[in-house]
Amino acid sequence: MSVQYGVWNFDGQALDPHYLENVNTLLAPYGPDSAKTYSTGEVNILFRAFHTTKESHREIQPYVSSMGAVMTWDGRLDNREELLRELKQTFERPTDLEIVSAAYDKWGTDCFAKFIGDWALSIWSPIERSLFLATDPIGARHLYYSLEAHKVTWSTILEPIVQFAGKTFQMCEEYIAGFFAYFTATNLTPFVGIHAVPPASCVLIRPGQQTVHKYWSFNPAKRIRYRSDAEYEEHFRTLLATAVRRRLRCDRPVLAELSGGMDSSSIVCMADIVMARGEVEAPRLDTISYYNDADTRLDERPYFTKVEEKRGRAGYHIDLGAKAHVELGEVELKDFFLDGFEINRLAATPNFGRILSKKVFDSYKPYIEVHGYRVVLSGGSGEDVTGGYVPTPICELQDLLVRARLFRLARQLNAWARRMRKSPLALLWETLRGFWGTSLMAPWAPKELNPPSWLKPSFVQRNKAALSWYPSRLTLFGGLPSFQYQLQLFSHKQRVLAYRSLWPELLYEIRYPYLDRDLLEFACAIPRDQMVGVGKRRFLMKRALAGIVPDDLLNRKPRAPTMNPSRSVSPTWLTLADENKSPISDSLGVVDAIQLLEAIGRARAGNEVRVDSLKRALCLESWLGHLATHGVLATPLSSQETGRSPYEQRASTTVQPESSAS
Repeated sequence: MSVQYGVWNFDGQALDPHYLENVNTLLAPYGPDSAKTYSTGEVNILFRAFHTTKESHREIQPYVSSMGAVMTWDGRLDNREELLRELKQTFERPTDLEIVSAAYDKWGTDCFAKFIGDWALSIWSPIERSLFLATDPIGARHLYYSLEAHKVTWSTILEPIVQFAGKTFQMCEEYIAGFFAYFTATNLTPFVGIHAVPPASCVLIRPGQQTVHKYWSFNPAKRIRYRSDAEYEEHFRTLLATAVRRRLRCDRPVLAELSGGMDSSSIVCMADIVMARGEVEAPRLDTISYYNDADTRLDERPYFTKVEEKRGRAGYHIDLGAKAHVELGEVELKDFFLDGFEINRLAATPNFGRILSKKVFDSYKPYIEVHGYRVVLSGGSGEDVTGGYVPTPICELQDLLVRARLFRLARQLNAWARRMRKSPLALLWETLRGFWGTSLMAPWAPKELNPPSWLKPSFVQRNKAALSWYPSRLTLFGGLPSFQYQLQLFSHKQRVLAYRSLWPELLYEIRYPYLDRDLLEFACAIPRDQMVGVGKRRFLMKRALAGIVPDDLLNRKPRAPTMNPSRSVSPTWLTLADENKSPISDSLGVVDAIQLLEAIGRARAGNEVRVDSLKRALCLESWLGHLATHGVLATPLSSQETGRSPYEQRASTTVQPESSAS
């Protein structure tokens, strides 16, 4: 994944030459292959390359188009051949960027909707004095920007915008609320005044103004209907093969995560098929798998070895218990605080769980380096696309109601009622209730969305939507109910991708076959009863991949959850909470220090608390202190500066409530 950075001074003032040198130094680990710049008096653009395809080696960026536009492109164009046919131009060994440039010259910003793949694009037009920033519909690539009165700065990485701004920043409350709710909005960053380009959107920037335009969205009118189940199965297999083939476009061996689940296993098995046909560029596909003999919940070895037996080759295995000494949700927060936010390098996001990922990565980093992998395939989001959660009939029944398919509705209502051991009337009431009372929520959303007690009520009141996972309600004008449900799943995945950030230690590009745009459109357009049968999860996937994926994997039961958000924890890391120092998050109006300390006290006593939320509160506090150390955090006067600790405040409040009131 290459990186780009740009500064446009509206007043034409030249940039300090040391400024771009400092940015280049910071970005060097992310783009080790080359560094090129474009500089005029008012505009300076830097591009650092990380090559993953043979065409990318020939790209010269920043690139000046035939119309004079200056472009930087970080991405993979999956529909190259289709675009070339539509452009009707003759190219000699075209790069992705040359195709993108020709498309922009011909169609203007309408070309963005035509690009299939993972990408981020900036276009500076010296003639029109305008800047376009755009990202792919999925949100696999990031672009951040800061628009001020006299300049705009944009970057693939958030850190240089913050670090070299020469000022302090207020924290974005909505982002912090999203952090506590596990997902942040796609257009937000932690810093007021710095924004992210939302997925499927284009931002037009001119001096002193910006316009955000959504260039693509799923079509609710698109429906795919076949006469037989076999036709749906064939279409699914074709789309999955295409999605995998597109992501195997790489001039080096590719590494695939093989967890033993259906999603990663299907990707590896399908990759073997398309590679045997000679349809891909990658010379080889290897696998990496994790297991833990000490914890049966994490012992996936009986399953991923089935795929290895089928392909006749073992992959690289990591024992999480013996090597990384980590269990999901059980990383010592002492290590997190000491190593998660390095003193000599700014961390622009409160990336919870960073140390866990780093510990695991350190265990196989030598393997990555020896084999030269630059692309990793992930089965992420397979459950969203294939109906992998607890099978529910509600969407299907609502579709039948909306379409007035009453006889079919009666049959399916009775079939599901028998399967679920419910009365048909109770199931019908649940179906009807969804039209006016129930929010569309992702299946993995917590049943209990009440915020933890240590968040200040005023903060909770101001950020209800973010703390509640941005709920949306079923409407009669947004397409079929099943379509709206799929969109909600997709929007949650976009927030997951938006939260993730690049780390120079993890120098590879993650590709998600199940987030292929054509496959997602297919999932939104087919009947719901193809996706989920009566009491059957992944109904279509299991039928379509029979004989391709080992039966033991297709028929395995869903994995049990590995985390309990209310369990008690070891008090080791709780000693890091400084009782004599008022939390910065309290001064920002986020956390109630007294309530937080009481929760820590309950945890120390061995009582059950909302552990993950408590860890996030302490993670946030550690990160805010990290920002303050780097001089980028603007904070109001805190109780620390008044010399009173939270315990002292609590004592005075408890003993003398009347005097406080007076």
